[in-house]
Amino acid sequence: MKRRHLILLLLPVLLFSACSQPEASKEKPADASGKTVIYQSENGPVEVPAHPQRVVVLSSFAGNVMALDGNLVGVDSWSKKNPRFQEELKGVAEVSDQSLEKIIELNPDLIIGLSNTKNLDKLKQIAPTVTFTYGKVDYLTQHLEIGKLLNKEKEAKEWIDDFKKRARDAGEKIRGKIGKDATVSVIENFDKQLYVFGDNWGRGTEILYQEMKLKMPEKVKEKALKEGYHALSPEVLPEFAGDYLIVSKNPDADLSFQETSTYKNIPAVKNNRVFEVNAKGFHFNDPITLEYQLDFFKDAFLGD
Repeated sequence: MKRRHLILLLLPVLLFSACSQPEASKEKPADASGKTVIYQSENGPVEVPAHPQRVVVLSSFAGNVMALDGNLVGVDSWSKKNPRFQEELKGVAEVSDQSLEKIIELNPDLIIGLSNTKNLDKLKQIAPTVTFTYGKVDYLTQHLEIGKLLNKEKEAKEWIDDFKKRARDAGEKIRGKIGKDATVSVIENFDKQLYVFGDNWGRGTEILYQEMKLKMPEKVKEKALKEGYHALSPEVLPEFAGDYLIVSKNPDADLSFQETSTYKNIPAVKNNRVFEVNAKGFHFNDPITLEYQLDFFKDAFLGD
């Protein structure tokens, strides 16, 4: 009964959109084969296009799709605001799990979201929809899964193998330079709150801790490793600061913590071991962002 009510609610929207779309947008891409395959998602098998041509991403996976040369027609607001994605996302619509009519107008043949995406039942009526639970698999396995979904598993695997080697080689050089026991912390300001991160919450943490094998301070390990992040006040930041500090800065958020004597007296700050980066282009852990993060760390620690 609930499902029937849902379909009835969505039907007028579908009809309105179909009637109001320009003819060009209703046409399927010329190279679309029409073939489908079964993708084994975490929620069971989903029939998806063998070669998706019009992909909508409602989460943080836009960079994964772009890295595999997927054709995006709609992305989430965080991806749209990412300065590193702006060139590739020109002309790509900004959408959310609430903008159903806008998504219908984009005529997608595949929708990718997170497990907590809203309106999933309605989205599945628009196009095959696959969701992932953030952190359920590691960040490289996540890219491999999106490779499988886009029928580009081989390309995803080749990039993963190459990236791991390059990141681990860089980590060996960095440990040789700063010392195997030197610690590194990653912090970020968001609104009026500070956060410190574990080893799987973007911001380069996967590279630093998982691939490069750099050490996190014990306090960070205690508070942030399990959940992935930990909120803290500026007053206790020295307890979480490592010998080196990566500051992922949101320029439009409160930066006053950097003007306090507490911050200025942190050894990493006094010893000029703070590396700052724009948070908006540093959040994610897709291949495009990971390549940027790796280059940033190599330059920051090694001067390459």
